Amino acid sequence: MLVLSSFDFRRAAGRLALAALGAWAVVAAPAAAQDAQRMDQVVRAESEADAFSGAVLVAKDGQVLLDRGYGFANREWRAPNDGDTKFRLGSLTKQFTAVAVLMLAEQGKVDLDAPIQTWLPDAPGAWDSVTPRRLLSHTAGVPDFTRLPDYGALKTQPTTVAELIARFSGRPLDFQPGQRFAYSNSGYILLTAVIEKASGQTYADFVAEHLFRPLGMADSGYDRHDLVLPRRASGYAPSPQGVVNADNVDMSIPQGAGALYSTPHDLLKWEQGLFGGRLLNAQSMTALTTPVLNDYAMGLVVNRRPDGSTLIWHNGAIDGFNTYMAYDPEARIAVVVLGNLNGSAPDKLGADLVTLARGGTVTLASERRAIALSPEAMQAYVGVYRLAPSFALTVFVSGGRLKVQATGQSALDLNAESADAFFLTEVDARLTFTRDDAGAVTSVVLHQNGRDLPGRKD
Repeated sequence: MLVLSSFDFRRAAGRLALAALGAWAVVAAPAAAQDAQRMDQVVRAESEADAFSGAVLVAKDGQVLLDRGYGFANREWRAPNDGDTKFRLGSLTKQFTAVAVLMLAEQGKVDLDAPIQTWLPDAPGAWDSVTPRRLLSHTAGVPDFTRLPDYGALKTQPTTVAELIARFSGRPLDFQPGQRFAYSNSGYILLTAVIEKASGQTYADFVAEHLFRPLGMADSGYDRHDLVLPRRASGYAPSPQGVVNADNVDMSIPQGAGALYSTPHDLLKWEQGLFGGRLLNAQSMTALTTPVLNDYAMGLVVNRRPDGSTLIWHNGAIDGFNTYMAYDPEARIAVVVLGNLNGSAPDKLGADLVTLARGGTVTLASERRAIALSPEAMQAYVGVYRLAPSFALTVFVSGGRLKVQATGQSALDLNAESADAFFLTEVDARLTFTRDDAGAVTSVVLHQNGRDLPGRKD
């Protein structure tokens, strides 16, 4: 199958000019019925294929458009998911960590540009240029401990923040701080330590007191395996034999990089409170939502489209759970997709629901119809399209069919549905080709799992 990336976030494009964002009230009154019906149809298609199990919430301009659960919070007991089901958030946690750091900065307890040794005096000398600001934007160069060879063996064992830091503090930096972008969960472990040192509270206590409680998020917190937590979803994973219980990860491992749980209803309160100015001042909000490198800001990705619209979003992945949350500040659209079945469906559904909430259209795989192309028309697309230094799509004609082959993968049939727009049937993916003024095909965009990856023709 076509594979885009192993990261639990996607790259986007653009910058955000933060406008005055007033608080907006949310009422459970749907807009046009057909909008909610189409959204439900799109989600249900993934659920019925057993690709998605979870809960979804979409709100626009103060009105809830969709608030529904799909599949089971617990398959053994067939307990259904809904808007009050508690899901592990994975890397959605990072935006909460970022807000906590900025809140402490406003209080004068954290200098975003001070060396990490300010809070961790035993940090190696190579980290002299590692700062909270760089950790927040994944530009510090600290190696990601979740990619180390021993992570799989250690992820089930209880630990402490200090022990986690010891796993990677003796390793060389991946690059000089500030020089590049590389997503690193280790950076948010270090930020957890900064929060605890600066505040004098545990991370769990700080976010509960200063983030959740002021916003009335009574169904959110730091997850623990020993905690008896009502309405907590069990986590599942696909396998060749069908859906199975996901591997266990001890929740002392992810810390401020991915240990929080919440519900769709609580996360709507979060979007409402954060972008309504109830947590941070305007200067901090600008820092939180201004991209540094690769369109990553602080715990959030910020994408601005050519039409000027903005999407502020992140996703998450942890054993048994995949999540997605996005906010459009101009249209005041909030989309929350929390899943308790590992897979790419929450990313794809999140992007589709944003499209529908913005008034766009989404075509399901079952609704696509192929049109015939002449041999001459097929030849226009033949070539190699470079999407990344080590990843390309090769388009060629074989047996009278147009085919595409990704680097290291099998060739698949390309089916035309309109001029320069193609879809695949073996996997849920689409290709859109673009032409220059002379009519020659020069580039392509791969659309898969809610992600858009452009590539130029070699």
